[in-house]
Amino acid sequence: MTDDLYRDTTTRPGRGGVTTAPTAPPAALAPPRAGRRAWLGLVALMLPVLLVSIDNTVLSFAIPQLSVALSPSAAQMLWIVDIYPLVLAGLLVTMGTLGDRVGRRWLLLVGATGFGIVSVLASFATDASHLILARALLGLFGATLMPSTLALLRNLFLDGNQRRLAIAVWASGFSAGTALGPIVGGWLLEHFWWGSIFLINVPVLLVLLVAAPVLLPESRNPRAVRLDALSVGLSVVAMLPFVLGIKRLASEGADTLGVVSLAVGIVLGVVFVRRQMRLKDPLLDVGLFRSRTFSASVLANFMAVFSLAGLVFFVSQYLQLVLEISPLDAGAYLLPGAVASVLMGLLAVALARVAPIWLLVPAGLLLASAGYVVGTTLSGTSSVGVIVVVFVLVGSGAGLAETLTNDAILSSVPPERAGAASGISETAYELGASLGVAVLGSVLAAVYRTSLVLPAGLDPALVEQSRATLGGAVDAASSLPSAEGEVLVEAARAAFADGVDVTSTIGAVLAFFTAVGVGLALWSAQRADHRRAALQPETDQSVVSS
Repeated sequence: MTDDLYRDTTTRPGRGGVTTAPTAPPAALAPPRAGRRAWLGLVALMLPVLLVSIDNTVLSFAIPQLSVALSPSAAQMLWIVDIYPLVLAGLLVTMGTLGDRVGRRWLLLVGATGFGIVSVLASFATDASHLILARALLGLFGATLMPSTLALLRNLFLDGNQRRLAIAVWASGFSAGTALGPIVGGWLLEHFWWGSIFLINVPVLLVLLVAAPVLLPESRNPRAVRLDALSVGLSVVAMLPFVLGIKRLASEGADTLGVVSLAVGIVLGVVFVRRQMRLKDPLLDVGLFRSRTFSASVLANFMAVFSLAGLVFFVSQYLQLVLEISPLDAGAYLLPGAVASVLMGLLAVALARVAPIWLLVPAGLLLASAGYVVGTTLSGTSSVGVIVVVFVLVGSGAGLAETLTNDAILSSVPPERAGAASGISETAYELGASLGVAVLGSVLAAVYRTSLVLPAGLDPALVEQSRATLGGAVDAASSLPSAEGEVLVEAARAAFADGVDVTSTIGAVLAFFTAVGVGLALWSAQRADHRRAALQPETDQSVVSS
């Protein structure tokens, strides 16, 4: 098998027009093994993954600087973090299906170009609203990147063992970005202004734009249908009020805006699903979720990222603002957890050969739950070693669960539907990232405000600033006399530590019950597969006899 052989639907001229290569080898033959060029293509596909994960991690570490430079409110700060994965989550299914139609490589290159341009615009944002808009556009172009990379990977590696290893390597890009982001971003934040964190996207994208046309084949689904515009609109507008409602309920309680927003999001989501069930060629193939393996894998993928994203959001602030560690050193302390995530993802390939998925995926979620349990012990005087242990446990669990669930999702569909399946997988990922920050971040903010005991006689403007965020309290303290400022900072740090304890408890409980539910679903699905396999020979024999 040569390196130039790219399976799936690479187009080539034929005598009667354009023909397509077969999407899979004949059933009697073993799937072809990928060659050297495919593995080099995998390196190129890791670049967008690395870019997106660096972008998310760096932003979390820039929150203290953003709080001072742009003076965002608590709600604006959450939207600065949330709007990017939120827009991504709303458009990933659409972009995955669009890639099946127009070409996955072409969509990848368009998205990379747009992402680079908007990254420059974000770096020079002058206020919080400007940055929120730029982050929304980054989400739009980022939605073209992720489904394309996973779909192209699915069509480069048809051999099951090679595909599982390739997915593990691809997924390690997220963990590698988690490791590199704080270190590179920490150095930038110590030497330049906060906007420099977005400029690191540009050189990565330039390498991708040069390498992708050389190493990656164009592939598409020749039977792809026209996108349903109403479904595209519903997929986006249902997500915004849904997440807004969750954020409001977590931060403000059961107020009118939160309840109405959540209700509107749920209603629009139901309308979207019902429309997909009626359409002959839906934007989202709801039928895929009838498979317990597929559904459980999507849920586990969501929860793994939910746990990791929520943890990074508050741990980065804890290290810098509670323990008073510089951004660069804080990033270094998170490095062991990121490395553990990479190693566990690669180890998952070997573990899958000796243990069933229904055991391994819940094990990953239980590791994440254990990490959050350790997180409940944090206080304003905890050592940095506790943070390292927390991040190692959660990172290891996420690395194990993500690798296996991504492989289960992709292997359940034919290559020509890889874009759509990738869109669902990436939607679970980005929705987990968004809700991890939205839910856990909102709970943390609510507990912080409730627990904060401010010094008497504080100026009302400083009271509002201190109650908004921990970064705001630290900045407010700098304008006070030394003794009074120290009292304010200590009170704010204690309140933040209380919030971390409550947030960690919620994270531990959610991860634990998800592990139990996913394990039972995957075990049940495997038993059903074994029963069908056992009945198959009898069925074949009865057909022959008749």
